[in-house]
Amino acid sequence: MPKKIRELKSALLKAGFSYRSGKGSHTVWSHPRLSYSLTLSGKDGADADRYQERDVKSALQDLQNLDE
Repeated sequence: MPKKIRELKSALLKAGFSYRSGKGSHTVWSHPRLSYSLTLSGKDGADADRYQERDVKSALQDLQNLDE
């Protein structure tokens, strides 16, 4: 069962990411320790696509790797 967009956003906020609004339902997420940003699209109640879940998981993993 896919996660909801709100769950992905919550995980990013908990990890210290900040966001700014993009166009429409897009939000751009960045973290001061990472050199790239992440864009999520969709309303909070919508199911996340597999690539969105993969991108968030990858960003959180990159952040964890910096701590090691």
